[in-house]
Amino acid sequence: MERRDVSLDLVLALLSRIREEAVSRKLSLAVAVVDHGGHLIASQRMDGSALGAMRLAIGKAYTSVLWGAPTGDFMRSTQPGGDDWGWNFTDPRIVVYAGGVPLFAEGELVGGVGASGGTAADDEECVLAAVRSLDFD
Repeated sequence: MERRDVSLDLVLALLSRIREEAVSRKLSLAVAVVDHGGHLIASQRMDGSALGAMRLAIGKAYTSVLWGAPTGDFMRSTQPGGDDWGWNFTDPRIVVYAGGVPLFAEGELVGGVGASGGTAADDEECVLAAVRSLDFD
């Protein structure tokens, strides 16, 4: 069996691109990147970002890996009466706000990235811009 891992150099490049995107939007974000098992590889908290933003960023990255889907996909379904209502309370690390995106390379899940500190939409837009610039799937 073979396992693909995202390299630290690529993770650091991803963090840098997200920071550049956040600065261009006048945002201060916390950002985290996890491997395919949800374990933290690297993180950064920009000057001025909220103290609680890092925990949310890590949770978004973790959640995106668990389900192989953007965390924003679960914002409605986890509300009372939704198809996924309640599962987000089964693990305190799960975060169901937009801003977490799985990382795929050649169709294989290799990690996840999460950002927090702006609106959920801003967080996701910064992450997606950086992910696309580095040719993830």
